[in-house]
Amino acid sequence: MKTLRSLYRIGMGPSSSHTMAPRRAAQEFAAENESACSFRVTLYGSLALTGRGHLTDHAIKDGMSPKTVEIIWQGDTFLPFHPNAMKFEALDQTSKVLSEKTLYSIGGGEISDGTIPKEDEKSIYQHGSMEEILKYTAQQKIALWEYVEECEGKEIWPFLYTVWEQMQAAINNGIERRGILPGELNLERKARRFFKKAETAPRYVRRINTVFAYALACAEENANGGQVVTAPTCGSCGVVPAVLRITKEIYDYDDKAVVCALATAGLIGNLAKTNASISGAEVGCQGEVGVACAMAAAAVCQLEGGDNKSVAYAAEMGIEHHLGLTCDPVAGLVQIPCIERNALAAVRAIDCATFAITSDGEHSVSYDEILQTMMQTGKDMKSDYRETSSGGLAKFFKNKFFKGTE
Repeated sequence: MKTLRSLYRIGMGPSSSHTMAPRRAAQEFAAENESACSFRVTLYGSLALTGRGHLTDHAIKDGMSPKTVEIIWQGDTFLPFHPNAMKFEALDQTSKVLSEKTLYSIGGGEISDGTIPKEDEKSIYQHGSMEEILKYTAQQKIALWEYVEECEGKEIWPFLYTVWEQMQAAINNGIERRGILPGELNLERKARRFFKKAETAPRYVRRINTVFAYALACAEENANGGQVVTAPTCGSCGVVPAVLRITKEIYDYDDKAVVCALATAGLIGNLAKTNASISGAEVGCQGEVGVACAMAAAAVCQLEGGDNKSVAYAAEMGIEHHLGLTCDPVAGLVQIPCIERNALAAVRAIDCATFAITSDGEHSVSYDEILQTMMQTGKDMKSDYRETSSGGLAKFFKNKFFKGTE
């Protein structure tokens, strides 16, 4: 597995795979071809089918500014390596191709050239599965966050503090802002309303409403193109921050304890990213919101005193009970059902942690096995349900919301 710096990325929404990664790929290609007069970018598969709603074309043009960029949409063409493919071409004055490169947005803001399988990338972690990690940490008598420090070095902590600060900023910004989110759905922001209602709600409901408000705040900031942290993706960016914030407030934990939990959450997300997928275009929303729920469940389980086995159990449940979750964004926007899913997954993460701590930590399905199951489930899904806006809610509401100009 690679460093947590490749998992937690700070950037602009609304999508790590459709906005953040394409912008960075465009910037890098433009820098490599400074002599080009203009550029042509062909988007394939999921990038083309939901790219307009995800602002993929705007991100690419912004990354290649001030040069002229022609965008070609090829939604009916899926390249073998990954559903999120994009071909960059540098053109001279006569539109002759000077250079070209095909890249893939493989989830969480990461880019691949398609030549190196993910499992063969350089790793800084000495173990590649949860089973191996649990065995090693038991032998060494260390917590999972200590294992992260052992592999990453102490320099990972300033980075994770920055991540935590940005997560809190996204919550604070989202709580304060009102209005309508961009796009044709005319969806109203709800985080502030939920937060205000939580202040006068009964004690138990207050906690749930506050979690909802925090998750909605991050998800709405993302949908508005604001700055968020991929955890593990932009579309699922509200789950981990919401759970960490409410847990910190209830138990009055200091930031050090929260950041240690963030390290453990990152380890959970890293295993999913390496051994399965966090790309909605590859495995559906189970790889985004499902993995986010697993990360958050692991974090709060650790904060509330769970041992390593309980943490792994909480993470496993977070994915197990999101298996089969489709990625079907209405009108190609990261709004319906994405925003509400963040809120509900945050509450489920807390429930998973509570269940794991209450039990003896023994369970029939391991975290490694649930990742294999999630990956196979994603492969078995029709492409309609993997971030193409061709099935599920997106199809049902197409005539109601989506004008469909191609």
